[in-house]
Amino acid sequence: MSTRSVVVLGSTGSIGTQALDVLGRHGDRFTVAGLSAGGANVRLLAEQVVATRSPVVALADAAAAPALRAALADLAPGWPEPELLLGPSAAEELAGAGADVVLNGVTGAVGLGPTLAALRAGSTLALANKESLVIGGALVTGARRSADQVVPVDSEHSAIWQCLRAGRRSDVRRLVLTASGGPFRGRPADEVKRATPAEALAHPTWSMGPVVTVNSASLVNKGLELIEAHLLFDVPVADITVVVHPQSVVHSMVEFVDGSTIAQASPPDMRLPIALGLSWPDRLDAVAPACDWTAAASWTFEPLDEEAFPAVRLARGAVAASGTHPAVYNAANEECVAAFLAGRIAFGDVVGTIERVLDRHEGVGGDALSLDAVLAADAWARRAAREVLDRR
Repeated sequence: MSTRSVVVLGSTGSIGTQALDVLGRHGDRFTVAGLSAGGANVRLLAEQVVATRSPVVALADAAAAPALRAALADLAPGWPEPELLLGPSAAEELAGAGADVVLNGVTGAVGLGPTLAALRAGSTLALANKESLVIGGALVTGARRSADQVVPVDSEHSAIWQCLRAGRRSDVRRLVLTASGGPFRGRPADEVKRATPAEALAHPTWSMGPVVTVNSASLVNKGLELIEAHLLFDVPVADITVVVHPQSVVHSMVEFVDGSTIAQASPPDMRLPIALGLSWPDRLDAVAPACDWTAAASWTFEPLDEEAFPAVRLARGAVAASGTHPAVYNAANEECVAAFLAGRIAFGDVVGTIERVLDRHEGVGGDALSLDAVLAADAWARRAAREVLDRR
């Protein structure tokens, strides 16, 4: 594999830090062409810049620039300062600069602009920001120059991406997304609704940022992943099944028409799908530990309790409703998660509010679907969610 230039968006987050770990251990294969971050952790960002010698840094919070410059001067006195891109569109500018690979590890709807910029520039997009595909829908899939220009980094979609190589797309019967079940697996619906932020953030398997962890607890994350799988692989949502697999070793499966099911299995470690996103179609050596087939182990699979966790059902309905309903689903959730983590609402209010906002949305689709329409739906959903929460 020839050396590839890589831009890492969201470098100080969970995905970004693990991506830089992979890149650092395979320095002969990659060069870091740029880093982007929000600006909440400038010391870590400065350490990353010094370690990677990144020539460009995109900082969403322009007010954090002096602190970043001071941290860089402290860590590497006399070292030339990298080019700084500042403001809300900085990550989008960096994503569109033409690197070989753009890893979008940003959290939330703000990732849409960088996703589209990377695709327009012809870069391979290693996509961990599922929200940009969910809300952008046909705008994102239509911007792809080829199906392989977007390589999924979510563990579930990376698994499906790999499993689909076992047969023709026309022979696929269904996709099977696995879910850990989060911290509330097996608990009754009434108890789940009263959960605290501390309980929701106590994921039994994965270490993730707070928004993704809460989404995993509510199963909204699995709803977003269902929409993402539908768009990435052009499979109807009716042919995508969600099953609960607490061990998180089988990351997802593909069932073919002859009755064969192909699964991808590995111990839970996000470095594996990240590495595939960076190097596809090649594989890097010794990225993460493999399963130990010499030790006894049990894997279980359970049906999803949609009474306690209705988020997946709502996601299916959003896809069927219109081109902008998925954007509404995501935006309402982001507002609710912020309110929940701030202690303003109960856990049970998150999905309930999403449902009420979806019911109120009129929807846009077909030829009327545009970036402006998607952004308008996103803004409307945030206002609507706040109105619903304020009336509680």
